Amino acid sequence: MSENNNKSIVEKILGGIEKVGNKLPHPATLFALFAFATIILSGIVSAFNISVIHPGTQETVEPVSLLSLEGLHMILRNMVDNFTGFAPLGTVLVSLLGIGIMESSGLMSTGLRLLVTSAPEKMLTFAIVFAGILSNAASEVGYVVLVPLGAMIFLAVGRHPIAGLAAAFAGVSGGYSANLILGTIDPLLAGLSEEAANIIDPSYEVNPTANYYFMFVSTFIIAAAGTWMTEKIVVPRLGEYKGEAKAEKIERLTPDEKRGIKYTFYTFIVLVITLLWSTVPIEGGIWSSIPGTGFLRDPETGDLLRSPFMSGIVAMIFLIAGILGIAYGIGARTLRSNEDVIKGMGKSMSTMGTYIVLVFFAAQFVAYFNWTNLGLIFAIQGAEFIGSVGMGRIPLMISLVLIASVINLMIGSASAKWAIMAPVFIPMFMLLGYSPEFTQLAYRVGDSVTNIIAPMMSYFALIVAFMEKYEPKAGIGTVIATMLPYSFAFLIVWLTMLIIWILLGIPIGPGAELFYTI
Repeated sequence: MSENNNKSIVEKILGGIEKVGNKLPHPATLFALFAFATIILSGIVSAFNISVIHPGTQETVEPVSLLSLEGLHMILRNMVDNFTGFAPLGTVLVSLLGIGIMESSGLMSTGLRLLVTSAPEKMLTFAIVFAGILSNAASEVGYVVLVPLGAMIFLAVGRHPIAGLAAAFAGVSGGYSANLILGTIDPLLAGLSEEAANIIDPSYEVNPTANYYFMFVSTFIIAAAGTWMTEKIVVPRLGEYKGEAKAEKIERLTPDEKRGIKYTFYTFIVLVITLLWSTVPIEGGIWSSIPGTGFLRDPETGDLLRSPFMSGIVAMIFLIAGILGIAYGIGARTLRSNEDVIKGMGKSMSTMGTYIVLVFFAAQFVAYFNWTNLGLIFAIQGAEFIGSVGMGRIPLMISLVLIASVINLMIGSASAKWAIMAPVFIPMFMLLGYSPEFTQLAYRVGDSVTNIIAPMMSYFALIVAFMEKYEPKAGIGTVIATMLPYSFAFLIVWLTMLIIWILLGIPIGPGAELFYTI
């Protein structure tokens, strides 16, 4: 009786969250409303003559009203430039051109199948979670290919298919802030972080590799945590599968697909050698005798962190992904002409229509927020308040993680949330001594851990549909009840990692320190 009551209470809470979330406007509409609200708020704050002292320059920061004739002129003159100059727009589109070739050639789906089907049975769960984490570098591939594949594989070996589905979903969505390679989300978030950091320091740059060290380590730890939760919590809870679904045969790679993988591997080796040649130290060692060594390092200082290689990382993502996709397509005979390559790139762009609309309004909101000095004023006042409370660095960062995780339950888009939060939290935390890169990392952790229980996540309905195949009565409550253990486990693991990183003062990425000094 008590179990039924508990279930009904949980379902009521989840039902309330779903209803509230469904009533929220589209993220693009939200940004349009935020932009309009910024105009109104700038007029109100200006009317009250609210000002602060910049802790770095000691200059007085006063609000700029857009609710004026001059403000109207500024809005009209800069609307196009706000959009085309918005940092994340170009980085995401260029990255997706390369990822589009990988997807259209079949390299992404074949690579995931190969990784999962070649794993020993004892390592099967780990391989599924691990593959899910890697797949999030290429957007929706993991949701569409790996999540149903995880269920099929578990059913094929006589295990509960929903456990396999849950393991794959945990890796794809819950492990969103872990990976061994950079994905399209990295330059997107870095661009938003840089825009926000420029409120305090106009010269500050945030590189797409800013969180790479932490992400790399997280890949193995989160995969292990997801495996443990699957085997110790989810599988025992689900018990033996007694449904009517029949095991489907998981096709091994065809001769064409195997040849495509070989072509990809050989091409990858050539690319690795080329990258080593272009980035190894210019002076000293055996490499110094090779002509042209280190040509992608800084030509004056020989430095790698502030080099053409690092500043051109988005171009590198495009080139490497595109070349590997073409190599696979030639080997597997899925790309037979240059037209097929162009179609693959075009297909990836055709899915970006809604994103481009969202970016237009997000760009206006960010620009207005910067023009009015509201972000700087709120950041300084917020930093002063938090400083007066005396909250330590670790509790402060934990608070940001928890705030991001709660907001994620209502707004599904990672970029949409960060575009709203970054202009406030990054300047605030810079004033409190945290680097923009670390603030971005804390946000990413909070965003990831509740992805798998957030009804507003764009692929959540698809996961429900996948579950219904094996459990006809499955619904939102079924998904959340199954995935909640992963959410708690990932939160505990990642918070522990963050605390260790803070205590040890380890950089979280190339040139990305934990702390910032004005």
